[in-house]
Amino acid sequence: MRKPNFIVILADDLGYGDLGCDGGKVIRTPHLDRMAAEGVRLTDFYASANVCTPSRAGLLTGQYAIRNGLAHEVIQPADTTGLPPDALTIPKALGEDYASALIGKWHLGHVAPHWPPMVYGFDRFYGLPYSHDMKPLALYDSATSPMTESKADFTKLTQWFFEQTAAFAEQNREQPFFVLLALTAPHIPLKPNPDDLTGSPGGAYGEVVEEIDLNVGRLLEKLKALGIDDDTMVVFTSDNGPWFEGSSGPFRDRKGGSAWDGGFRVPFIARQPGTLPAGAVSDALASNLDLLPTLNAMAGRPPVADRELDGADLSGVLKDGAASPHEEIVLFDNAKVAAVRTPRWKYVARSYYRTYDIPLDGYPLLFDMDIDPGENYSIARNFPDAAADMRARLEKARAKYEPMAQAFPPHVAPASAADHPD
Repeated sequence: MRKPNFIVILADDLGYGDLGCDGGKVIRTPHLDRMAAEGVRLTDFYASANVCTPSRAGLLTGQYAIRNGLAHEVIQPADTTGLPPDALTIPKALGEDYASALIGKWHLGHVAPHWPPMVYGFDRFYGLPYSHDMKPLALYDSATSPMTESKADFTKLTQWFFEQTAAFAEQNREQPFFVLLALTAPHIPLKPNPDDLTGSPGGAYGEVVEEIDLNVGRLLEKLKALGIDDDTMVVFTSDNGPWFEGSSGPFRDRKGGSAWDGGFRVPFIARQPGTLPAGAVSDALASNLDLLPTLNAMAGRPPVADRELDGADLSGVLKDGAASPHEEIVLFDNAKVAAVRTPRWKYVARSYYRTYDIPLDGYPLLFDMDIDPGENYSIARNFPDAAADMRARLEKARAKYEPMAQAFPPHVAPASAADHPD
């Protein structure tokens, strides 16, 4: 029996409320909506961080970024830090049976020994070292050795990344393959493709999201034309919530916003005809940490045994509608545990106000996510036992994870580097 192919499409700064299938009303996403109708949609899926670098580290390794020294802010062009070269990544876990490619944005280290991405098990790299609002910037292509560098045309990046993904799928259609298609859109700067203008009512942001949607449709059609549609699980998600534009849906705050769901709760769609049910919707707690163990299991690989993962296998959730393997999800703000989420409850322990990162240890906030997903009204007074239980979970997570940050040096960035959450 053939092992499945995997294509993980990772949008950059796309909000939960930007897709029609998740309740969006402004931006038109018919291809993604159809993908959801033909696959599985998770409503309570979390990025493992509220900004880029730590979220991507979590997705690729199945471990919170604090384990790998990347929990604090994002990597800047002058930094020399990166994902440890001995980290277990999805392509390493899948092994030599799989051809693997990183197409798009890397942002996990651009100086040796953290560069190039082939260090981490990828056979092919076509893309950018970090965000396209950072300089100096070049587009790298590993099709030749040494890698070539060229100018990045911002208006064409989404088109090029999807085209390279389709080409890789065609080149490897006779063997299993994995692609992490890490888009730069809809992260700023917003540069709509003049060849794919849709007249979106969502302005420039809407244009780039609708271009993503068009290209998702084209990619799915390509898989059908290659005869590998049923053999390929396509996943669509985002690295964190929206930044200056975009919709967090019904959730509070945005990218970088401390503990609130608007920075963490992101779209998740998985589609593989004949393997995953069509039109399934699940509120099972899940995280991008789960992708490594899930793809590993679906590829028939044994569970990872040489290190502790924070992610869990979601194959039962996706295939059979099983319950979540998670009792809780821990949310970080930089290297601090900021909140804990269980199926019903969320306990928030950090927030921002103006320039202050405010610990809320003396002001407990407990939210019932069944009736108040916007995290507007703390009911810690009404449910003291639940508040105590969630507080204990938070303290246990703090004791486990926060000391891990001491094992790594901080990022080394000059004073002139842009101090913003990429």
